[in-house]
Amino acid sequence: MADLKVFKRSVSGFERLSASGVRLEKELQTLIEEHMDVFLGVRFLASEYKTGERHRGRIDSLGLDENYSPVIVEYKRSSNDNVINQGLFYLDWLLDHKADFELLVQRKLGVAEAEQVDWSAPRVLCIAEDFSRYDSYAVEQMNRNIELIRYKLFGAELVLLELINAGSSSERVSVSRTKKQTDAPEPKELDASSLDERFQTSAPELRLLFDELQAFVFSLGEDVQEKLLKYYIAYRRLRNFLTVVIQPAFSGLKLYINLKPSSVDASYFKDGFARDSTGKGWGSGDLEVKVQSPEDLERVKALIQRSFDES
Repeated sequence: MADLKVFKRSVSGFERLSASGVRLEKELQTLIEEHMDVFLGVRFLASEYKTGERHRGRIDSLGLDENYSPVIVEYKRSSNDNVINQGLFYLDWLLDHKADFELLVQRKLGVAEAEQVDWSAPRVLCIAEDFSRYDSYAVEQMNRNIELIRYKLFGAELVLLELINAGSSSERVSVSRTKKQTDAPEPKELDASSLDERFQTSAPELRLLFDELQAFVFSLGEDVQEKLLKYYIAYRRLRNFLTVVIQPAFSGLKLYINLKPSSVDASYFKDGFARDSTGKGWGSGDLEVKVQSPEDLERVKALIQRSFDES
């Protein structure tokens, strides 16, 4: 980020904005917690969460993301603080105290939301003004979902968040999910660790269609992350921009795109290609699109691109 320059248009032309960090770590924490859903796609649950007398720690922030994965957020004002090891310590604690977390979700969001907590991919978000190349390398070697996020402030109006690295875990964790809505048919439960297993009962053409979609999504940017979850596959940057449900029964893919249906051209809703799925289905996007052919995939690419750009 050292070479990033931001300019603001003024009457006389453009003026360069100087980047800065916060004076105190708490300022950063307060900023993120107050706008966590907008910044990270995570619902805020608790601040300075105590881990008990034995561990004697305080988790900076706890949240629940769009995929119902538990999220730990740790903040550091500078790059010198050992935020990664601290996040790992709290992640191990969280996996040993699942009931405590689910009770917290129940108190904050309700019983129905607590029943949907997905323990297959808990996350640690480390937010700091900068990270070293050694930090990035360390995360790459870890079998944990650790994401490093740089921040910069440009005056009082602009905040920049940059995902610089993301670890992924292949560890299988016992999970329990219930349906969001009673009108959403439950897909076959799938092993989150293997993409191939999801196509065992499908026609070869469906796998080829998915492979084309996957290649397109990854071509959008180097920061695209793919998360294989229990009932769907999520693609995100800092937050989800696309989720995919594989449905061999109708030989197609259901795409849930993170766009407001009201902002999409009416032509997409003709012949049932797209529909408003707000509050329905398994994906996290409000726009549902059925893709059953290469032609359908070409048609939906512009919507995926737009969702990616806005994520």
